[in-house]
Amino acid sequence: MDKEVHIGKLIKRQVEANGIRVSWLAQQLGCHRNNVYVIYNRSWIDTKTLMSICKILHHDFFADLSKQYQEDTT
Repeated sequence: MDKEVHIGKLIKRQVEANGIRVSWLAQQLGCHRNNVYVIYNRSWIDTKTLMSICKILHHDFFADLSKQYQEDTT
């Protein structure tokens, strides 16, 4: 059985690792900080929002997802 990737957890881990405040990320995304917590709880996210988060955090979450896909299919 494939292991599900929880994108919200990956984003939260990256934010915390870089010492970024939720309020700063929310400001960069143009949303309320509560929406960032909603993102953290999501196991999925639309690609447009994920692309924005990648650019803001300077991290390629698409590569993380691709790596997991490769591991699950080999």
